[in-house]
Amino acid sequence: MKIIVLLGSPNVNGSTKLLVKQFEKGAIEAGHSVEIFDVTKAKIGSCFGCVHCGYEGPCVQNDDMQNLKASILNADMVVFATPLYYYGMTAQLKATIDRFCFFNSSLTRKHIKSALITVAWNSDSWTFEALENHYRTLVRYLQMQDQGMILGKGCGTPSMTANSKYMLDAYKFGKSL
Repeated sequence: MKIIVLLGSPNVNGSTKLLVKQFEKGAIEAGHSVEIFDVTKAKIGSCFGCVHCGYEGPCVQNDDMQNLKASILNADMVVFATPLYYYGMTAQLKATIDRFCFFNSSLTRKHIKSALITVAWNSDSWTFEALENHYRTLVRYLQMQDQGMILGKGCGTPSMTANSKYMLDAYKFGKSL
């Protein structure tokens, strides 16, 4: 299976990346290929909402979304990876997802598998509610097949994350696919 991880953390050596690397390790050991696409380093503009694309391209913007579109449509699974920022995903990942607009129909027809990997400082029971709901709505709208979520509560620093159960959870998740 071809897996693309959309890494939405601007923190190069942060907790999100630690879990993504563990997920990648498990998935590769299980025989899958994994591409990590760092959306925070890509040149991806916000969707203008112009609908010039007619929901099936081309987009009026000429940026890194063209290459990402091809990678997503060639993948069997997309993993959304983000730290929790004010109870949602990062702006960089949200902007990327908004740009799915210009290949919406192709993506929806594909019924691609999906997953969410996220971390937060908080460990309250409600910490991820808004993000979980957003993810579930996105998956439902795009007719994706949810494979699961890693919700790293109490992962406020890389050392907290490295010593958490979520490292093994992410590895096992990747290995189980």
